[in-house]
Amino acid sequence: MNAKIMVDNTLNQILRVLKPSLEDWETRLRILQYLQGAVESVEGLRGAIVEPFGSFVSNLYACWGDLDISIEFSKGSYISEYGKKHKEQLLGVVMRAMKQSGGWNLCQFIPRARVPILMVKSKLNDISCDISVNNLKAQMKSKLLLWINDIDPRFHDMVLLVKEWAKAHNINNSKSGTFNSYSLSLLVVFHFQTCAPAILPPLQDIYQETLTDDLKGLRDDAERRIESSCVENIRRFKASRLRAQNKSSLSELFISFLRKFSDPSSKAVELGICTYSGKWEAIESNMGWLPKTYCILVEDPFDRPENTARGVSSRALNRISGVFEMSRDWLIAASYSSSLAIESSLLTTLVRPQTLNHVMRNLGYNIENQQTTHPQHIMAESSHSRTTRHYNGPPKPNGPYRPYVPELVPPRDYHNRPQKLKGPYVPVLESPKNYSGQQKPTGPYVRELVDSSPQVHQQLRKSVQSSSQVKRQIQKPMHSSPQVKQQIQKPAHSSSQEQPLVRESVHSTSQVQSPLQKKKKEKAHQSPLQKMKPENASMLQTYQEWRPKKPGMQL
Repeated sequence: MNAKIMVDNTLNQILRVLKPSLEDWETRLRILQYLQGAVESVEGLRGAIVEPFGSFVSNLYACWGDLDISIEFSKGSYISEYGKKHKEQLLGVVMRAMKQSGGWNLCQFIPRARVPILMVKSKLNDISCDISVNNLKAQMKSKLLLWINDIDPRFHDMVLLVKEWAKAHNINNSKSGTFNSYSLSLLVVFHFQTCAPAILPPLQDIYQETLTDDLKGLRDDAERRIESSCVENIRRFKASRLRAQNKSSLSELFISFLRKFSDPSSKAVELGICTYSGKWEAIESNMGWLPKTYCILVEDPFDRPENTARGVSSRALNRISGVFEMSRDWLIAASYSSSLAIESSLLTTLVRPQTLNHVMRNLGYNIENQQTTHPQHIMAESSHSRTTRHYNGPPKPNGPYRPYVPELVPPRDYHNRPQKLKGPYVPVLESPKNYSGQQKPTGPYVRELVDSSPQVHQQLRKSVQSSSQVKRQIQKPMHSSPQVKQQIQKPAHSSSQEQPLVRESVHSTSQVQSPLQKKKKEKAHQSPLQKMKPENASMLQTYQEWRPKKPGMQL
């Protein structure tokens, strides 16, 4: 099978796992109903309506994606803006009502955010929810992406893949200085506008105004007016026969996406990403983008000139470019190699561990034992995970993230064994033996036995004291008078009968000795002056004359 087709199959397997089911959709509706009941239980919040927005409304959410919720107080009435302090007070009341109703975990209030948010986690499948107040703009942006999603189905698949890939490399988190999900979706929109031939039109052909100007008066009338104009423009674009058809596969679009943004820091200095016009725009030409207080500009097409990537830091941007380059190289290599196209190391660069487990199970891999049904492929692991994993991945690198890619180890060949090395025989040294002929134990175990018994300590001390006394008795005759030395040397010359026997044995052994041993013996009996080379003999002689001589020391 062709490698490019195998890469497409791998991406389709990932999408099968990411796409939500009907049960996931119903679970989110139940969460909205529970929150509506908690809001209605408070007298000061009666009349408020709980409405979703974000990826759930635009149909760009994964099966375990977050749920964005807005508590609206202007349904069917005039659109009114609430101040930040008023929103904080309302969210505090909502948080107390949710704690009393139950069914929620990890309630966290973030008032210092640009838009005050209450972060909670539902007990239904542990789905995270971000709750805000009167976030009508975000709702309309979600609907606009939903209408754009209807132009080409590849946009939906591409957004799911890019968001999952970004979460796998930890570059889809605005709190850590990286892209948020909305800016990633706009990057996909920009890529579909600038590829050849273009898949999406400039967004000014779909919606020319801004939401700030249009969301005025009665809410129902404003929403109906925006929807009718956008839907009509999209229908006209799809019915146009003049536009060329782009037949690129999903893998080709993903690789070209990574190639286009592989070095964003170089272009971000002078150019901005403008989906409204569908091209790179010079920052200096737009007065709304000045002064430049950001690292990269991704303009919000529905609320110009807001920058959706204003939270991206310069340090994170360098890491983001490294992730783009690494993933691009992996996918290009996989598109030309069929073995890499289905290998788990490629999946590790695209998805998180929780997604990887589901994909591997669908492909017939045994995740629990970390063994595959195909022995030629090795299970690769990744670091960033939001759930409990059954296996441990590599540590976090300090620099640009590089996924762990295990090397393929060739099978051992038992028939062609390595030949023995030629050379002199080197005997193996055995460990010392005790009196019973058994090997003495060595290592930390013996040290533990010695340290554990106090009786052994006492015996060692007695032996050390006795050996020190014997040393003193031996050293005394060495420093005594010369008469005592003569008495000590007499026993060596006393027995004349034993002396010839010793000489005979010495003569007999000297005959057996080799010439090398004789030379070693002669060198051992030589004085230091004889051992020295002729050119260094004078230096040794001066040193001995200078060195102070101790009593009884022979030179």
